[in-house]
Amino acid sequence: MKRLLTALCLLSSPLMAQDTSLHDYLIDGEPWKEVAGGYVFTDGLCCDKDGNLFFTDVKGGKGIYKLDVATGKADLFLDNLPGISGLQIGPDGRFYACHNKEGRIIAITMKGDVEVLLTDVKCNDLVVSKNGNLYFTETPTQRIHLITKDKKHVVADEGHVIKPNGITISPDERTLVVSEYGGKNVWAWRIEEDGTLTGGAPYMTMWLPVGKESASGDGSTTEANGRFFVTTELGVQIFDPAGRLAGIIAKPDPMGKIVSVEFAGKDHDILYVAAGDKIFGRKLKVKGYF
Repeated sequence: MKRLLTALCLLSSPLMAQDTSLHDYLIDGEPWKEVAGGYVFTDGLCCDKDGNLFFTDVKGGKGIYKLDVATGKADLFLDNLPGISGLQIGPDGRFYACHNKEGRIIAITMKGDVEVLLTDVKCNDLVVSKNGNLYFTETPTQRIHLITKDKKHVVADEGHVIKPNGITISPDERTLVVSEYGGKNVWAWRIEEDGTLTGGAPYMTMWLPVGKESASGDGSTTEANGRFFVTTELGVQIFDPAGRLAGIIAKPDPMGKIVSVEFAGKDHDILYVAAGDKIFGRKLKVKGYF
């Protein structure tokens, strides 16, 4: 009953969208464009307030890379931090990262100073709210974790999501969203005042590849009007705040894989995806939430 009530609250959200189609997102003559390449396995897309894009190369990189919004060039920004999978800039201006290789959650200043927040976790991806609460997914254990703004650790959900992976938050910061890598659902929870989660439910259903039982839901991000963008085997699947599938943006390479997604650029209207050894961007009609 509690999950049902939460779902009804989400459905009645003021962020409720009209029926939409890809025409509301895509711009004619604006295809995917390669913006960075020569890596091994790109991941961890995030942006700053100016629209600069940051990313990692989980398998072959040295640290955090920056795609400069002014020059369009990608260079190593912070060295000696290999193996980061999830990445975001928090309200305090620091990077927060799933340092997957070291099994820890860390905070990093723009000069590279590291604070360890949690160890002995198999972290995958994270999101940080504007009030400083950090949520991350632990795929093998089927756990969603919370590190509160005062650095208390809580297992916020366990055993419900099949291989939890991508994670994002609604613009009003009252709903947390997590994609299943091993299933077909995108889950949603109500975020309480203390940051804990209640009423988790498989709120959105991803389209599946023919003959498969998993959509491979991976990276997630949120658009300014509350729509959720999730990378899957079929492409970037878009869901409105009511949980309805609004469309699927095809992958840059139909045979390739995309694992992370983020809005960046000067006006935060370029959708970027991490696609193996490359980063691609595509200008849209909508903007990201940041």
